[in-house]
Amino acid sequence: MGHTQCVSKSAESDAFVARSGSWRLDELCIELSRTRAINPDLIPEKLDPGVRVQARRLEPDVVDPAEEVQRLKDAMTHLQESGWYWGSITAAEAKELLSKTLEGSFLVRDSSNPNYHLTLSVKTELGPTHLRIEYMNGQFGFDSVVMARPHLRQFKGAVELVQYYTLAYRRQAALRELSTDRRTPPTATPENTMKLRLNKPLYKAPPSLQHLCRIVINQHSRDHRHLPLPEMLKEILREYPFVL
Repeated sequence: MGHTQCVSKSAESDAFVARSGSWRLDELCIELSRTRAINPDLIPEKLDPGVRVQARRLEPDVVDPAEEVQRLKDAMTHLQESGWYWGSITAAEAKELLSKTLEGSFLVRDSSNPNYHLTLSVKTELGPTHLRIEYMNGQFGFDSVVMARPHLRQFKGAVELVQYYTLAYRRQAALRELSTDRRTPPTATPENTMKLRLNKPLYKAPPSLQHLCRIVINQHSRDHRHLPLPEMLKEILREYPFVL
């Protein structure tokens, strides 16, 4: 399956917001080559004020070149530390790796398109597919058509981007499990769409015990400064401040 392109629905009618602390998620829809679309499996909680989002995108932040180089370097360091960055493998190789995994498994690799830095390869209900990740104005986001770009969330790093959508899906899955009304049928998926579920990263190699411990600590602590740990261990935590 070829690369896909992202489009977003109307902010007034379909752009939903999922909130968890300071996290926020705009609805994402990625067109497939089969004329089907992928969209995050979200529960609408509050409509996104589209005017405010558009105003923010009309005036992109001016990024100092030296700062941008450092930001990109930090983002790639974090991605390499994640364990689910596979480097320069091809789309065919990513498809083969994901074909035997469960739906929701994913990895990040270098994009085969020279105009893009990275690609997210994910196992969907139709099989493995690929979403390009673009880097623009010092921010990472999913590739999209020009009209949809103002409604898509941007991030400082690729790990933050993937983590954001993964946590959104896991949160909604947990809410469904806790639902008291088991008789309520699941929301029907439109004929030309399918759910995008990011759930489990596919590691290139077994993570080290140190990395696994770091992730667990990050999942339970937002501020490492007050943890009863040696400063050296706190520095290790700061090197990878993510929960995925």
